[in-house]
Amino acid sequence: MLSNDKDQSAEYFLDLIKKSRRGKFKIYIGMSAGVGKTFRMLQEAHAMLKSGIDVQIGFIETHNRPETHALLAGLPLIPRRKVFYKGKELEEMDLQAILNVRPEVVIVDELAHSNIPSAKNEKRWQDVLEILDAGINVISAVNIQHLESLNEEIKLITDIEVSERVPDKVLRLADEVVNIDLTADELINRLKEGKIYDQTKVELALKNFFQSDKILQLRELALKEVAQQLDNKIEREVYSRNKLKNEKILACISTNQDNAKRIIRKTARLAENNDYSKWLVLYVQTPAESADRIGLATQRHLINNLKLATELGAEVLRVKDKNIANSIFQVAQNQEVSLIVIGKPKHSLFSYLFNLGIFDQLMQKTSNTHIDLLIIS
Repeated sequence: MLSNDKDQSAEYFLDLIKKSRRGKFKIYIGMSAGVGKTFRMLQEAHAMLKSGIDVQIGFIETHNRPETHALLAGLPLIPRRKVFYKGKELEEMDLQAILNVRPEVVIVDELAHSNIPSAKNEKRWQDVLEILDAGINVISAVNIQHLESLNEEIKLITDIEVSERVPDKVLRLADEVVNIDLTADELINRLKEGKIYDQTKVELALKNFFQSDKILQLRELALKEVAQQLDNKIEREVYSRNKLKNEKILACISTNQDNAKRIIRKTARLAENNDYSKWLVLYVQTPAESADRIGLATQRHLINNLKLATELGAEVLRVKDKNIANSIFQVAQNQEVSLIVIGKPKHSLFSYLFNLGIFDQLMQKTSNTHIDLLIIS
């Protein structure tokens, strides 16, 4: 056995040990609010309670829906933490209380929720990871529009920029992902009957988010995502013992904020859906982009994009070099990358590449190697 195979075998065994210590994680996913994710979680909690399992509510949001709210009766609740923020008293999930109580199973709704600034973690999904690491099983829920790598697609469908997002890696950590599905007509009927929002908000919702064509597109995304998660789970758990895939992807970004985000998110999905062992994000800083030559806003956008890449599971690399093509190729060779992903030119690094023929250099450098180039819109 080669040393590389030994290293991977040891890493696989360590992963098994870590997984055995972690709590099990189940996520209900839906195409939108109102499909019944919270209702289903509470039904499951009642079934577990009848079976003698210590299940408790860590945080649930019923949105005052009568049928859902009625299911809270008889379920043990871990008290929420009351905090003051901007002059208002708010109720947040009490992470420390959950860790102290240590129930066998805890229900945690609204996975994409942003905690108030004084909280230990910025996001609720980070709280959930702590709970899992403590050996407590978690059942949670999220809508498809909150998935980080789908942000651009969601914006095109709904004309809404979703601010609360969950990294794709959180879904990968789930032991089970269950889609709660309704037809567009069923969802719209639920809305009209006042089962999703108060009647005063129904007309506005029908004119905006709850339109049949939008719902159908979101439904398709949710169905595809759950199917992909199942494929990935089978690939990892059934075939990974016999096939250790070592292929890597390198995504190259510039200081162009929107283009960089698009490249990062699309590469994240590409890596996940094709089961690459690793993906990397590279930023080559030229002398023209040194800290004293670009504005603070540009620097901030770059930092945020590199943070986004890390949250989505990438390894981030920063290189200083005036020869961009050479740096990309050197990193690709050193990291044994099989695919380089770059963005279509648009007033950015790659416009510069095309204009000065540097892109041609990159094409020539990779032409006699196993490295492929992918240009995305």
